[in-house]
Amino acid sequence: MSLNTAQMQEEPRVVLSARGLCKSFGAFAAVSNVDLDVHHAQVHALIGPNGAGKTTVFNLLTKFLAPTSGTISLLGTDITRVAPDKVARLGLVRSFQISAVFPHLTVLDNVRVALQRPNNLATQFWKPMSALDRLNTRADELITAVGLSKERNAVAADLSYGRKRVLEIATTLALEPKVLLLDEPMAGMGQEDVGIVAEIIRNVARERAVLMVEHNLKVVADICHHVTVLQRGEILAEGDYAKVSEDPRVRTAYMGNEEH
Repeated sequence: MSLNTAQMQEEPRVVLSARGLCKSFGAFAAVSNVDLDVHHAQVHALIGPNGAGKTTVFNLLTKFLAPTSGTISLLGTDITRVAPDKVARLGLVRSFQISAVFPHLTVLDNVRVALQRPNNLATQFWKPMSALDRLNTRADELITAVGLSKERNAVAADLSYGRKRVLEIATTLALEPKVLLLDEPMAGMGQEDVGIVAEIIRNVARERAVLMVEHNLKVVADICHHVTVLQRGEILAEGDYAKVSEDPRVRTAYMGNEEH
């Protein structure tokens, strides 16, 4: 077997792809001709200054917005015109900047609620709560995986902000995503929680693709395999962190006042 053949076989497969992605609001072009490939078992960061179009790209990929033009594919299937709920069932799952957990439920019950859909219990509301007990084993596996075992029976409202974000990651993992999109997962966290969540994301990406919008460049440098830099809705640069951080256009547009 030639070296080139071996390299081709080892190349991580593309699981989420966009080509020529554009979104206009009237005369304003929020996203212009974005090409994006997200690979299995890698962390891909989408960075850029405020107003660069990062959240709009996220909304396009997860179908919260319809593109003006361009195509999106997930696991080789064209999802450009597919509804958001169906896209989620196909394996594209997103978290948001604001923590989305049930504050009055325990950590365990939050994860059990998230597990209902993949276990076909989401619409069986007439069943007693004891019907959810069969989800406990998987729920405990997820809780342990994100380091929340000590808080298993704690009410979500009593958790720190950072631990709530960790719980949210557990609930998104309960949906068995093939591609996980994280919108500023480190926003508002203290340094200790940032380190914990960064390690969780690194571990999560061993079995799935992760695409994240993130402003903490130290985290991006530490855990991301690939970085796409946006400016004014267009791709300014892409590559690994070392490559993009040395690009003078990136330094001027985004990183000039950051340590890197």
